[in-house]
Formats: sequence, structure tokens, C-alpha cells
Amino acid sequence: MGKHIVCLSFDFDVLSIWISRGMTTPLPLSRGEFGLVGSKRILALLQSLGIKATWFIPGHTAESFPEACRAVHDAGHEIGNHGWTHRSPLDMSRDEERSELLRGSESLKKLTGDYPVGYRSPIWDSTPHTTDLLLSADFLYASNGMANDYTPYRARVGDVVTMFEPAVLGRQTRLIELPVSWSLDDAPHFEVVRTPNWIQPGLSNANSVVENWILDFDYMQREQDWGVLTYTFHPYCIGRGHRMMALERLIVHLRERGAVFMTMCEAAKEFDAREPYREG
Repeated sequence: MGKHIVCLSFDFDVLSIWISRGMTTPLPLSRGEFGLVGSKRILALLQSLGIKATWFIPGHTAESFPEACRAVHDAGHEIGNHGWTHRSPLDMSRDEERSELLRGSESLKKLTGDYPVGYRSPIWDSTPHTTDLLLSADFLYASNGMANDYTPYRARVGDVVTMFEPAVLGRQTRLIELPVSWSLDDAPHFEVVRTPNWIQPGLSNANSVVENWILDFDYMQREQDWGVLTYTFHPYCIGRGHRMMALERLIVHLRERGAVFMTMCEAAKEFDAREPYREG
């Protein structure tokens, strides 16, 4: 019988996501602040179902709202690095990116007593320096890549990609990618965001979105003997009442179908044991 792992992950941004976009007037900040309400609802649901999840927390959130973040840790959930300010690493120099990464880890160590081993970029993008920075800081895994859907893989360094020449892929590293997808993220489906340059319409029907999420798991179970599927949620988004009902429906369905719920650290370690890294 196969094993089909599900990782529930929560990006606990609160105010930081809006600040990083320059949206610091009271109403955008209030949207972020709703994440504090949503986090309590999520923690209660996970506790009632006996599930441990992974929460990626920016240092800004950890230091601005320590009690809310401590509740996550005290409930036994894994906490991963999500930067400090929620700024895009693409807008930073190598030194700035390193400082952002390490400052975020120091904030989380104050909270948990340990440095995080998992990293999620605030915008699901990275620079040519990101993987090396994560390796030098002893991270086990990242959760940004989209080169697979159900199978973790090793992050590469040294890719050479130009417009008019064939791509030259670099070497694999020991850093494990636990792949994600925008289609398995709640925010694009549900949240309205307007900026001077673009609009994210959001406001999708929660039941329709959950049907898609369920089918992704069902397909993994049908097609693969072993796999890992990661869902990404934001407390300020999924914490709304009808979406909480949809989240509960999703979890109950997955459990009935035999899903094995793990933290992302646990899933990364299982992959590492199945496919040990061999340098060169």
C-alpha cells in the first residue's frame, strides 16, 4: 500500500505582507491584522483534528505579535523562516538577502529556542544567491520550487539560462525542495488585491476551490505510490468563516482517503531517507 503525505502550511504574515507592498494605511493593515483572528481559528481546528502543520513566520510577525506566534509553537507546530520584512529577495543585494534571512532566523530562535530548518520566500522567487545562503545557514529544505508537484527534489545552483542558447542546468545540492503551486495557495483564489499596476480579483467560491484541491490529492493517490502534496494558506485569508468550513472539509476528505499528515520538516527527512544526497 502506498503512502501519500500531506503538508498543511500557513504563511503567518499579518501586517508584514502589506507593509512590504507599501500599503500602510489603516484598511490594508486591518486586513493583515485579521490574521490574528484567523490563526486562533486554525489552531483550534488543527487541535481538534490532531494535526501538526508548518507555519512560516516573518521575523516582523514574530517580534510584533509574540503571543500569537508563541501559541503556534506551544501547539507543537513547526515554524519556518519567511524572511524578516516580507520583502522580495529580488530587490536585495546578496548581503541584504543574507541579512534578511539571518535576522528572520534569529527572531524565530527567540521564539522557539531553535533555528528553523525550512525556508519559504515571501514571494516564491529566489535569486542566484538564495540556495547558497540557505546551505550556509544549514537549512534542510525550501518550499518555493514548482518543478514537480508530488515529488520533492534537490535544489540546483549554477543554472545558465539565456534567450538564444540551450539551457545549461547546474549541479544539485543537498537542499531539498518541497514543491508548491499557486493553484494550491488560498490567496490568489480568495483575496482581492489592487495596486497601481495590477489587480488580483480573488473572491472565488470556496467549495469550487476545495474541489480542485481534493482532486490534486486524489490524482497523486491514483498515480503515485509515494508522494508529498503541500497546501499553502494564510490565516488572514483562509480564516474567514466559509473558508474555514472549506478547510475543514478538505482535511476530513484527505483523512478519509488515507492521507498521512506531516510537518514539512518530517516530510523532508523522509524524502532524504528515501533518496540520500550523493555529492557529485
